[in-house]
Amino acid sequence: MKRISVQGLNKSCSQLILGTSGLAAEQREAFELLDTYVELGGNTLDTAHLYNNGASERTIGKWIEERQNRDQIVLVDKGGHHHVAKDGSHDASVSRVNAQEITRDLLESLERLQVAYIDLYLLHRDDPAVHVAELIDILEEHIQSGRIKRAGVSNWTYERIEEANRYADEKGYNRLVVNSPSLSLANINEPRWPGTVYIDQDYKQWHYKTQMPLFSWASQASGFFTGRFSPDVKTNPDMVRVYYNDANWERFHRARALAEQKGSGVTPNHIALYYVLNQLFPTCAVIGPQNVKELRDSYAALDLSISHEELQWVNLEKEE
Repeated sequence: MKRISVQGLNKSCSQLILGTSGLAAEQREAFELLDTYVELGGNTLDTAHLYNNGASERTIGKWIEERQNRDQIVLVDKGGHHHVAKDGSHDASVSRVNAQEITRDLLESLERLQVAYIDLYLLHRDDPAVHVAELIDILEEHIQSGRIKRAGVSNWTYERIEEANRYADEKGYNRLVVNSPSLSLANINEPRWPGTVYIDQDYKQWHYKTQMPLFSWASQASGFFTGRFSPDVKTNPDMVRVYYNDANWERFHRARALAEQKGSGVTPNHIALYYVLNQLFPTCAVIGPQNVKELRDSYAALDLSISHEELQWVNLEKEE
């Protein structure tokens, strides 16, 4: 599998990143998924302090301890998420993007994972009311302590990233080295959760200019291209609210047509994943398979050969 380099890390990151927000509660199933991912060439795990009330981190920690493979794995962890109510709703009005809460999350994550350091630590949300100095100062403190190797952000605007890195340069600190918004073939009507960032054409141009690595969450548009949905099937209100629009259905139809041209077994979902992995800047895709079969299916996208012009056609950027 192709890997990309990230500034400050001594390990490159596999382009397919295994997301663990839906990691099976049953340890045997979770370990089977993690083992298969590594066997297929993956080495990068995405998790967060928020996921499953810490269960995802604890499972990863047990697996790493049992397999004794910490040196081979790139751990991407996130903290500083806004308050989440007991019913699972996201309350962006209760910000936890501050030095105290970030440190609390990081220390708890290290304990759950049973590791001495995290390779890439991302701020899970942003709070524009908090000056970047407070956030970069605390991230630098944790880098210097050895708790994290490098830092990045998730769900930030590129203007805030630029502001943060200007401050880091002024202080002689380590810059933010990774950005993790959502990039997919589908364009959204509105964010699925408050405070989440889905990149548009201007944001893509910024990544092209800076060549900052992008780790995309919801890289497969939450399953929009799997064929499970159609304009008449509206049983999932979140999918309808976020992804149902005429342009996306046209993208789906074009992805299906291109998949048929590429051979037996190729699906629109493979085309959509290929799109994310083949931008004009370094990208990785966070995938969330629920089982080994779904994991193996994602790897089919890596073997495709699709031209830039074909990707433009699928994304409605050209008509032929």
